[in-house]
This record gives sequence, structure tokens and C-alpha cells, in this order.
Amino acid sequence: MTRKLNPTLLIVLLAFPILWFAPAGLKSYGLYVVALWLVMSIAAMGLNLTLGYAGLTSLAQGAFLGIGAYATAILTVKAGWSLPASFLVSTGLSFAVGIVLGFPALRVKHHYLAFVTLAFSVVVFLVARNEEWLTGGVFGLANIPRPVLFGIDLGGGLAFYRFVLCVTLVLTLVMWWLLHSPWGRAFLAIRENALRAASLGIDIRAYTLLAFAIGSAFGGAAGSLYAPLVEFIDPAPFALSASFVLLLTVVAGGAGSFFGPFVGAFFSYMLPELLRATGGWYLIIYAAVVLVLVMVSPTGLLGLIDRWRDHRSQRRAATIRAAARPTLGAQQGPQQGSAS
Repeated sequence: MTRKLNPTLLIVLLAFPILWFAPAGLKSYGLYVVALWLVMSIAAMGLNLTLGYAGLTSLAQGAFLGIGAYATAILTVKAGWSLPASFLVSTGLSFAVGIVLGFPALRVKHHYLAFVTLAFSVVVFLVARNEEWLTGGVFGLANIPRPVLFGIDLGGGLAFYRFVLCVTLVLTLVMWWLLHSPWGRAFLAIRENALRAASLGIDIRAYTLLAFAIGSAFGGAAGSLYAPLVEFIDPAPFALSASFVLLLTVVAGGAGSFFGPFVGAFFSYMLPELLRATGGWYLIIYAAVVLVLVMVSPTGLLGLIDRWRDHRSQRRAATIRAAARPTLGAQQGPQQGSAS
């Protein structure tokens, strides 16, 4: 007996060759924007796990993006490490810091947890700006190298984009496996009703820490790719505003939806670039689009699709009920006549 391929997994596998060849004709800036979309999709996947699946409000994802970026920049520029080794260390460091930050999540919830993570983001930004001996301060770290893997130089825009695409595919498959594992079901159970989840034997403390740690690790992984993508980092891209934009990314795409981070990252990072064709009006137009989206569909862009599907299902059910009424009436008529 053959098992059918999961539709979500099928879409991921079909999208990979399309994204591999589609940007081939773009110039360097276009390749940078598309690669940035993939990098921020990875960071949004981590926040989507923490917020959308585990139900934990976090304003620290921009800080973990910075931790991964600075760790990779320091290791590759100052210590001469390779990017793969730096990537693993940056991801592991973010995972460890996420566990430490996850402890307050055991005591506070909702907006109180948001305040805790907000304070953490401010601390990370201040360290990056003031500790010049380590981070370069406001002058940043320059000449971050792009790797050479298996004899292939990834210094070019298209080559590095395809490298980022491969890493994104691997991390997407990891996230898909995680969400379909008992861990993913435990995260959903905690989000829906923590008391009921505890009554079913789920260790609330352990899974809360795990959600924070894994989400943070994805943020660090994204930062590790961001550093060689831009080849220069300073504290500005990792200010508190970065965490708010990533939060908007998850909400706009659809929190708790598997493809929400990709749709939201397109909305937050690629749409403003497309709107630059309108000149000085692009920020006003983008802000108007955000306001309309929040008012029309608080569940995000993918929430519109879900609402459309629900509407179609309701109309189909109403049509079936309407068609069944005459038949029921005809069946009841003769029975009543014979009884009389």
C-alpha cells in the first residue's frame, strides 16, 4: 500500500526548482532582495513556531537575528572560521540563549512576556553598539566573506542566493518534520489550553523552553546567513524595530500557518521594494496596505484563503440542504396521506 505525499511537503519540493531557476535573470540588487526574503523567512519560521504554534509572544527575534549575524561575522572575520562551522556555532549559541530567555516564559504570559523579550532586545542592541572591542560598535564589521564549498565559489550573487535557497529548504523540511512530530502536537496543545495539556501528561515547562529555544535557533540561523549576504553588519538592522517587523511578518502571513512566514516575509521585505516605483509615496502606500490588511483579515493573508474556503463550504452545505427539503417533503406527504 503506497502512502500519498503530504500536500504541504509536495508544495515545498515543487517550489524548490522554480525558485532555483526563476531569479537567474535578475541583477545583483534583485538577487539580494530575493535572498533577503529567504533569510527573513527563516527567522519568521522560528517566530511562527514560538508565537503561532506555542502561543508565546516574543519581541526578541530581531535580537537573535543579530546574535547569529555577529557570531558568524566575528568567527569568520576575526577567527578565520568557515561559514558552515560558524553557522552551526551561531545556531547553537542562539539555541542556548533561547533556553535562558525561555525561563521567564514559565512565569509570565502574554504582554508581560512581550515586555521581558523587549528588554532583552534592547540589551542585545546596546551590547552590539557599545562593545567596540567585540562588535566594532557603530563602525560595524566589514569584509565578511562568502564561502567556497566543494570547490564552488559562492561569492557571486546568484551562487550565494542558491546556497541560501538550499539552506532554506533544509530548515523548512526540519520545521515540517518538527510540526508533524509529537513535539509539534504538544506545542499546539499548550497554545490551546495549557491546563488540559498538563492533564494529558505534557511537561509544560520543558516544551515552553523548547519552543523558545528552537524558535531562537532559527533566528540565529537566519542571522548567520544575513551576515555574508550583506558582507557588512552594524547594530542598526538589529534594533528593536527589527523584532517588530518580524512580528508583523508572522501576523501578516498568518500566525500558525506553515507557509505564513514566506508570505509574510514577501509582504514585509519584498513588497516595499516593489512599491519604490511609486517614488516618495511608497511608505504611505505600504502603511495603508498594512492597515487595510489588519482590518480586513486579522488572521493574515493566508487567513483570507481560509475564510474563502469556509464561505464556499457553507454555501455548498446550504445548497445541499435546500435541495434536500423538497425530497423530504415529498416523502412525508404520501406517508401522511396513507395514515389518514
